[in-house]
Amino acid sequence: MGISFSFSEEQEDIRRAAREFAEKEFTWELALECDREEKYPMDLVKKCMKLGFHAIAIPEEYGGGGYTAIEQCIVMEEFSAVNPGLALACLTPTFGIDILLRHGSEEQKEKYVARVAKGDAIMGMANTEPEAGSDAANIKTRAVLDGDEWVLNGSKMFITNGTVADFILVTARTREMDPKAKHRGISYFIVETDREGFKATKIKGKMGIRASDTAEISLKNVRVPKENLVGEEGKGFYYMMEFFDITRVWVGAQAVGIARGALELTKNYVKQRKAFGVPLAMFQFIQFKLAELATKIEAARSLVYRAAAVQVEKGKPDPVLSSMAKWYAGEVAVETCDWCLQFHGGYGYIDEYPINEFYRDAKITEIYEGAKEIEKLIIARNLLGVK
Repeated sequence: MGISFSFSEEQEDIRRAAREFAEKEFTWELALECDREEKYPMDLVKKCMKLGFHAIAIPEEYGGGGYTAIEQCIVMEEFSAVNPGLALACLTPTFGIDILLRHGSEEQKEKYVARVAKGDAIMGMANTEPEAGSDAANIKTRAVLDGDEWVLNGSKMFITNGTVADFILVTARTREMDPKAKHRGISYFIVETDREGFKATKIKGKMGIRASDTAEISLKNVRVPKENLVGEEGKGFYYMMEFFDITRVWVGAQAVGIARGALELTKNYVKQRKAFGVPLAMFQFIQFKLAELATKIEAARSLVYRAAAVQVEKGKPDPVLSSMAKWYAGEVAVETCDWCLQFHGGYGYIDEYPINEFYRDAKITEIYEGAKEIEKLIIARNLLGVK
């Protein structure tokens, strides 16, 4: 079978549907309101969930679209090209679901995955702690078995959907930490957010993606039944690393969409804005820079979709390709938005122009799901065969 470099007719239909939804529903008035007020667009999210865009890659038997990582990236790219903040809010109600799909019990899938797929629940995932970011194995949150229940204590930081989720996948240490092997003894638990002792506090003042809900979470003697343990006890770190290999490609698609959207805004602006009596688009420097950015965006897209295609073909992600796609696409998004804001001049510096939000939203793609330095470390260690 030959390699295909174009989307199938069905994939093109999905792309068009995603674009049409975003262009209709992601109004600039709503985007500006959510950005300025750091407001979660619940009505928009529910509308998106009703159409199933959030669940496009969830198997059909649980109420999802039954598509693959490729189609998931298509939707993320198209949404992000219209407005990155609203896009993220709409597509993260399933955040963490890959862990349930790959390692959860059938009962957990029917109880939790189906609810999210049908739009009846929002989920999240809590890994990061005040002292456990890039050092993901340095988790201090504890889970102790007490009869038929696990008792969780600890705190989590920068948790997507923290104050709006119905349940969250939480990493906790179920064994004493071995200083020489910190990654051992970490487990995942399903924690319903209405349980006693669970507290989520919204984080305000974020630079970008302000429509997306981010919270600090406190767990004080939170009790969950034994059946809320996901997969094998002690294997949570490995599940987490596998999850990041999957979602890094998705973040790469987000970055490609952000870069595309910024470039489109700037193409239109430089054709209209005049300097010294002629449109900015007539200046050769601007022409050359836009050509360079467009080429880099296309290269990033190719890398992202190759990583997604390999994930589909092999049934599992390629850690090196995922890291390359996420790091490079994030870097291209940040560079593109930087130049695009520059070409908007003073107007780009005020939030009434969309390029301002694109500029601020782009940076997160170099930070979450593994900072760009971690991506480079993964690539280098694989190249050199170093553990």
